[in-house]
Amino acid sequence: MKISTKGRYGVTAMYELALHFGQGPLPLKMVAEKQNISEAYLEQLMGSLRRAGFVRSVRGSQGGYELTKAPGSITVGDVIRALEGPIAPVECVIDDDVDYCHRADSCITRGIWAKVRDSINKVVDSITLADLCNDEKNGNHQEG
Repeated sequence: MKISTKGRYGVTAMYELALHFGQGPLPLKMVAEKQNISEAYLEQLMGSLRRAGFVRSVRGSQGGYELTKAPGSITVGDVIRALEGPIAPVECVIDDDVDYCHRADSCITRGIWAKVRDSINKVVDSITLADLCNDEKNGNHQEG
């Protein structure tokens, strides 16, 4: 399974907004420059994150984007799912949909893919934007 640039850049942008939480809206241009991401691409991502209820946009000269919730209440998994959809290594384990494949009930490997899905979801749901901010403050970030 591979997270696309939508998911990766979305998490990065949300992290930047989390760093400035409570300080008012952050201009998208600033987020783009700070994180070295195309402003036009970020605008598309922010639309999806706004529709998911994680950010709000503020118009005007002091406008930009800001989180709608505290960084501690938004997980990396929330952001990825808002931008990428369900997190699963194969289609047949999305929402335990046994109608996807006629072999689902007898498939020997389906249980493996469900465990992989559950493990990935457990990890990304255990990390909040606040955790990312704290890691940065404590110098615990990893290049990737």
